Amino acid sequence: MKKIVADIHMHTLASGHAYGTIREMVAAAKEQGLKLIGISEHAPGIPGTVDPFYYLNLEIIPPVINGIEVLHGCEINVLNGGKLSLEQEYIKHLDYAIIGIHRQCYEDEGKQKNTINIIECMKETKVHFVSHPDDDHTPLDYERLVQAAKKYHVALEINNSSLVKEKYRLNCYENYKVMINLCQQYRVPIIVSSDAHEPSWVGKFELACKLLEELKVEDELILNNDIEKVKNFIEMI
Repeated sequence: MKKIVADIHMHTLASGHAYGTIREMVAAAKEQGLKLIGISEHAPGIPGTVDPFYYLNLEIIPPVINGIEVLHGCEINVLNGGKLSLEQEYIKHLDYAIIGIHRQCYEDEGKQKNTINIIECMKETKVHFVSHPDDDHTPLDYERLVQAAKKYHVALEINNSSLVKEKYRLNCYENYKVMINLCQQYRVPIIVSSDAHEPSWVGKFELACKLLEELKVEDELILNNDIEKVKNFIEMI
């Protein structure tokens, strides 16, 4: 399996429950041999996260810090009714958006409705990734999810943090196996993420990579083993 060179899902102090600065995350990425990171603070709906005004000022941050390219996204909450928790006036300032269900601001509606809500959020043009679609506390129809990801040009995440904390995420491994096999069947790209909330977790993908190797996922389907592939996917080149 080719080395993962980009980590586009991580959180800094600004998210309210994470513990590093942007420059500390950059330093950790350099230590791990990464070439690109994406800072993706939580959108409104998660206690203590940034005011949306934060996203209006991203242009002041250098695009390259200490040799590491830095992109700016947001992990936007999927809300009941298939709504996003960040308004378009802020989304347009992002390099990319990740969408995900978080139980702090979402009430389970069952497998089919949960899946429909995610699919509705996929339709926003800046949305290119779905975070941690792995927890049966809010179950998903993976066949339907993967087919929609293909239709709307969205990659599905294998979240290393979920695998580390699997006891909190119901049937996490089993769900990933189903989803990964479907991604291989329908040729839907996969993004591997640390979901780091502290610098020491940046670039940590061991459990995710082990699972992908066990399932014999070809390198072609994994986006972030090549920077140009990531940037092309989010239409930056």
